[in-house]
Amino acid sequence: MLSQDARLRHLHRYRRRLLVALLSHRTLLAVLWTVLFSAVVVWQSGAVGRLGLLRRWAPPPRPCPRLRPTVFNLSDFGGVGDGVTLNTQAFEKAVEAIMEFGGSGGGQLNVPPGMWLTGPFNLTSHMTLFLAEGAVIMGIEDYKHWTLMPPLPSYGQGRELKGPRYGSLIHGQNLRDVVITGYNGTINGQGQTWWKRYRQGLLEHTRGPLVQLMWSRDIVISNITLQDSPFWTLHPYDCRNVTISNVTIMAPLYDAPNTDGIDPDSCEDMVIENSYISVGDDGIAIKSGWDRYGIAYGRPSTNILVKNVVLRSKMSAGVSIGSEMSGGISNIKFENILVWDSRRGVRIKTAPGRGGYIHNISYSNLTFNNLSVGIVIKTDYNEHPDDGFDPKAIPTIRNLTFRGVYGHNVRIPVEIQGSKEILVRGISFQDMQVGLSYKKKRTFRCSYVEGYAVGPIFPAPCDSLDRYDENGRLVKRSIIQQNVTYTDYEI
Repeated sequence: MLSQDARLRHLHRYRRRLLVALLSHRTLLAVLWTVLFSAVVVWQSGAVGRLGLLRRWAPPPRPCPRLRPTVFNLSDFGGVGDGVTLNTQAFEKAVEAIMEFGGSGGGQLNVPPGMWLTGPFNLTSHMTLFLAEGAVIMGIEDYKHWTLMPPLPSYGQGRELKGPRYGSLIHGQNLRDVVITGYNGTINGQGQTWWKRYRQGLLEHTRGPLVQLMWSRDIVISNITLQDSPFWTLHPYDCRNVTISNVTIMAPLYDAPNTDGIDPDSCEDMVIENSYISVGDDGIAIKSGWDRYGIAYGRPSTNILVKNVVLRSKMSAGVSIGSEMSGGISNIKFENILVWDSRRGVRIKTAPGRGGYIHNISYSNLTFNNLSVGIVIKTDYNEHPDDGFDPKAIPTIRNLTFRGVYGHNVRIPVEIQGSKEILVRGISFQDMQVGLSYKKKRTFRCSYVEGYAVGPIFPAPCDSLDRYDENGRLVKRSIIQQNVTYTDYEI
């Protein structure tokens, strides 16, 4: 039993804690009320007043962390963030300075808040490019500032036009230990001029990506926004050990041609995670070279994990494999993927002449919302760099698994268009429930497919697949349907 004095001390401590809690809640309510009141005042004020209030109430900018032994600011090299001054030389001088510290841990370049107009520039090894909160690197719109580069060796020519191609805004070759990060600063390619000239047929060379790293390894790209790329947005080419995390990639859903989000190309050991992508073409497209050039280059994309990603693409697909896959693509995992308000969710595309292979691809926990087609496999994507491709170079597709596929308002859940030359082998579906936008006779459509479905599947899988129950017992043997063809324009 507690003595009276002990009980009094206990009661006193209890009252003190209760008072602190009440004061904390009062403080929280006061803060919430102040924020709400300020929001109403800002909403009712004019544009100039709103900006002034926001500036007064905004917290002070966070200082850039020190991530390397040596740190520079872009302004140290004459950079001016007014959106008008060209800062290409400032970036080049900063990179040259960082090169001197490669043997002692490298250097960090801080890009302060502001609008930093620049032409293309290269990174160096052992470098961190840090974009402060409110920092925007802007690509100059005048294409004369963009350098020309040789075609990618696994493509043989520019992806759009023969001959050389434009380089990227931020570029690097044969690098190690490179970090591009920040407090969600932005790299803006200002691609509108490029898209317009492309649609008008006025360009003489293939457009350049926004960020391209080639033949490099130990790369981290995180906590930034990439916006309005002239062409593919983020293009790691023949790279190893790459992590892309907490990245936002944006481009208009229409009239922004070929603005893929992330295109790993002949890459190995990569993670793409915790990101949001809304672009004018494929959100993520895994590639490995184009026809005979990709076959000769012979570098596959392998061991790639994509997880916790939200994607939107009105013109193409959330996640794609191909169609340039001639070096081979294998051991790819997609986990926890949401594709919404898009044309397609998941697509694999190839054709005779590609050669190569697509093996061991797994998809788990896919969520589709408001799509034309959920899952598409297309084997007649006949787009070739030149007439020198070998039509007998037949790619192989096998071991594709789909587990946990959920959807709402999907027009066609599955469209597998194998062919006599390219048979889709070893495909499996398990735990699939997709709500349809309207009823059709065949919402799960297959041709030249071998595989199986396990447990409850909605809508009912095509007859080309063996059916098993949840315990692995065969329920129904497949009925081979090899000569089915489809003309649905959506695929």
